[in-house]
Amino acid sequence: MRILGISGGHEPDHQGYPRPAFNAATSHDGAAVLLEDGEVVAAIEQERLNRLKHSNKAPFQAARFCLESRGLRVDEVDYICFYISEEWCNAAVKRGLFSADPELRTGHDVMRRLLLAEFGVDVEPERIQFVKHHTAHAMSALIGSGYESSLVLTLDGCGDGESGSVSVGSGGELQSLRDIAERDSLGNFYVQVIRFLGFSLFDEYKVMGLAPYGDPRRYRAQLQAMYTLLPEGAWVIDVDKIVDLHDVIRPRAPREPVTQDHKDIAASLQEALETIVFHCLRHFQRETRQVSLCFAGGVAHNCTLNGKILRSGLFERVFVQPAAHDAGCALGSAMAVHMRKAKAPARRPPAMSHLYWGRHIGERAEVRRALDAWRDFISVEELADAPKAAAELIAAGSVIGWAQGRSEFGPRALGNRSIVADPRPAANKDIINAMVKKREEFRPFAPAVTEEDARDYFDLGGAETMPFMVFTVPVHEHKRQQLGAITHVDGTARVQTVSRRTNPRFWQLIRAFGDITGVPVVLNTSFNNNAEPIVDSVDDCVTCFLTTRLDKLVVGDHLVDKKPAPPSAYAELVPSLPTFLKLRSLRGPTPGGYEVERAIVTTYNDAKHPVSAETFEVLWRADGRKPLRELLDDVMDREAVIAEMIELWSQRLVRLSPATGH
Repeated sequence: MRILGISGGHEPDHQGYPRPAFNAATSHDGAAVLLEDGEVVAAIEQERLNRLKHSNKAPFQAARFCLESRGLRVDEVDYICFYISEEWCNAAVKRGLFSADPELRTGHDVMRRLLLAEFGVDVEPERIQFVKHHTAHAMSALIGSGYESSLVLTLDGCGDGESGSVSVGSGGELQSLRDIAERDSLGNFYVQVIRFLGFSLFDEYKVMGLAPYGDPRRYRAQLQAMYTLLPEGAWVIDVDKIVDLHDVIRPRAPREPVTQDHKDIAASLQEALETIVFHCLRHFQRETRQVSLCFAGGVAHNCTLNGKILRSGLFERVFVQPAAHDAGCALGSAMAVHMRKAKAPARRPPAMSHLYWGRHIGERAEVRRALDAWRDFISVEELADAPKAAAELIAAGSVIGWAQGRSEFGPRALGNRSIVADPRPAANKDIINAMVKKREEFRPFAPAVTEEDARDYFDLGGAETMPFMVFTVPVHEHKRQQLGAITHVDGTARVQTVSRRTNPRFWQLIRAFGDITGVPVVLNTSFNNNAEPIVDSVDDCVTCFLTTRLDKLVVGDHLVDKKPAPPSAYAELVPSLPTFLKLRSLRGPTPGGYEVERAIVTTYNDAKHPVSAETFEVLWRADGRKPLRELLDDVMDREAVIAEMIELWSQRLVRLSPATGH
């Protein structure tokens, strides 16, 4: 039985406002997952392919990848599953979101129309399945854990009008204990508070990293006033109290300095979140006597919280779904339908052992062809032993991009699309933040360690392994100075243990680094800059390499270095706009009359990025085939336009690609 699970929005990349049904701010992190007889054979987030972070667009590029990776057509799939309940979808249509098309009356109608437009197939209604949002979250964790029985907790912003659920999982089935109302959403509570710190949706992990610099006692009373703990593990959030933060602190603008006040609020917020979650868990553990916990939903990406749950002694085993956000609902909805439809006794899928389900970087010859297209910008050397060569570079002080095999599913780079560096010099944290990630200096980096050596460096608590980088745990005190680049200010690290069985090449790199230095640990962070999702293809890797200060790039069995490139080399590249960006020219009033504003605008949130008049005209004429040189014929200041194009490219607002083979 083949099942395709999807999550995300309902509009093509190029389409902006007004949005079709269901595609509100909640329709983010689109993804597709393909199961064959309950086993994941392909999975990828839409953002990896369309290059739009947290993509809220229809995930059909992701779905197409999953199908094509197995040589399938959409009509060869038994079921197509969506991560929202049918009742909620039908209600959304009835509220008039498709009033312009009276033929679309139900969620089935919308899904069939979209699938027909994308794949040219009119899918029968019975093959389209809907799964309640938090059921999808819960099933993704329960089935992924492999536990026969466990307490299952889901917490996020909202989905299906709810913000979480508590259930008992047994034999791959769920018994609901409580649904948590949207008004008491811990995800929304967290986001509303961090707005006072100059952050917004999708910045929650930044504030989690900021919290250890603060003192939770400072604003404890203000945070405690925002919630009330109730009997039986319940709570209520008083949203009106959140605005009272105005009385104690002026909201920080996004680019203003982070002060101790902001750090203290972050610490108080983290403490409040932990207090509420532990209140819930203690009650339901007592009630159910479950010794295992499964956890999913966006709040489950709070690795500090996860580490404290693990070390609390409440549960003997804790499984946090590594794609705990809405992308994981593509997996969970497919798993839920599999469990509904598959026949016993062989219906329970295997436990999750890895996440390497995405697009393959390519075989040796394929990778070389893709790299050779960039020959004016890079030099390429064939490697006999890529892991050893990479380890030697890292030990010598290089920060490298490392791309191998199939990309990871979910938000973490787990050794196949990673930036890797020496974890020992504390200065490496600041160096990488500045040269590559272009992000806040307070944010920590994570270590990857060979599975066999992990306990020598980290306190894993009751866990045998931590393959998914979802727990923050203490670094052994006598190792903290040695691991200066990955030890956070509170003495912790978000650990990934690497198995020789599931990722032999990354294991070999870390082992080789250990042979050279005596420390079988590397700094591992996602291979991207601050303006893009994690890289996926060879071209993504080269683009990130050329627009950051990474020292080297290892793709498959190839070592890549940069070559000095004059403006004339960039003029041979082909410019184009990503599909989710548009050009917009507006004539507006100014004190001196009228002025034309020219900008690149995203269809995701209508954000504007001003460009010069000459660059606007060049992009207007760009067709994805002509090199920049041909588009500059009537441009007065060619070098200025080329320089602006390179800067827009570094911000991922335009694409620049080699003409050959593209």
